[in-house]
Amino acid sequence: MKIQLKSAVALLVVSAALLTAAVSAQPSPATERGTELAAQQPELAMTYSLIHSNAPPGGCGCFFFNGGGATLAWPIKGSHFAIAANVTATQANSPLGSGTGIDLSAYTGGARYTQRWSRSPWQPFGQALLGVAHASGALVQGQYSVTSNANAAFAAQLGGGTDLRLSRHFALRLAEVNYLLTRFNNSANNRQNNLDLSTGIVFRFGHK
Repeated sequence: MKIQLKSAVALLVVSAALLTAAVSAQPSPATERGTELAAQQPELAMTYSLIHSNAPPGGCGCFFFNGGGATLAWPIKGSHFAIAANVTATQANSPLGSGTGIDLSAYTGGARYTQRWSRSPWQPFGQALLGVAHASGALVQGQYSVTSNANAAFAAQLGGGTDLRLSRHFALRLAEVNYLLTRFNNSANNRQNNLDLSTGIVFRFGHK
């Protein structure tokens, strides 16, 4: 657990550094007037996700989910915005020494804002996605069950990240950080605060 926590902290530090670099790399107003806004393309991102969760109420009780996700973003023509849809599926084996596993998935959609410049490979973005979460496993079923809405609970993802453009059709998602809120019944506050850290590769389609 300590090793995983150190990894999460390290990823957060790297994310902050990358986002700072992206902001510092923004062109000055004079430079930006001389460059055209880089056209957006539809994209599909495939990522690895590490979710830090404090699901038990009344304290941290923290543990980690591991898994992956896919995000499809479709640009709104002539703007920095896109419609985004995300699917994330993760699993935790024996959280908190319970000896049982739990699966967590989220299905969300919403808006994304991406800052792109034709002369810069850095592409930071922010997003707000809403949808549903699903949980399964012994911790939410059978004799261990403490939730009646495991099949469909409200979920929200708020955050952003930065991509490094490699070519017209490929980019690296160097870091993405999202606050993932889920509202499973837990006989207390019915709220789980999760931190979703992810990285992966982005495939872009169409002409630029």
